[in-house]
Amino acid sequence: MVFWVFGYGSLVWNPGFEYDEKILGFIKDYRRVFDLACIDHRGTPQHPARTCTLEKSQETICWGVAYCVRGGPEKERLAMEYLERRECEYDSKTLVDFYREGEPSQPALTGVIVFTSTPDKVSNKYYLGPAPLEEMARQIATAVGPCGNNRDYLFKLEKAMFDIGEPLFLTQNMT
Repeated sequence: MVFWVFGYGSLVWNPGFEYDEKILGFIKDYRRVFDLACIDHRGTPQHPARTCTLEKSQETICWGVAYCVRGGPEKERLAMEYLERRECEYDSKTLVDFYREGEPSQPALTGVIVFTSTPDKVSNKYYLGPAPLEEMARQIATAVGPCGNNRDYLFKLEKAMFDIGEPLFLTQNMT
């Protein structure tokens, strides 16, 4: 078995698992939003951090990194166990097509796993939903957890996206 996983948040700069291949690219019809509570890494239950999840958004793309894990059942099992533990606030695994720059009409990979979050505060206790920009900025600026502060998450993600030449916040239309 071989699997690919798409990183669009901290997995972009800190995958934390052994992988065999890394490809820069994007997925379609999703946009990155800071609508997910993190209570065990960059925040606490009393003061949750805001981290990325994906929101369905027709005619947009989200840049990130696809990681390939191959090399036998044990290696793949360990990588997936790590990812499921780390990405525990996400309540879904979605399969998506992954595209490379310059090839937007033909997927480079299909069936790529992406950890996503149900956008419903009732069925998903970690979903914060949208908030006014000032409120989100205050929450990101002040939240701190065992892995550091929430603002470092934002700054590291912004730097990682800058380094691969793609914007963090701008929604890019596919047309």
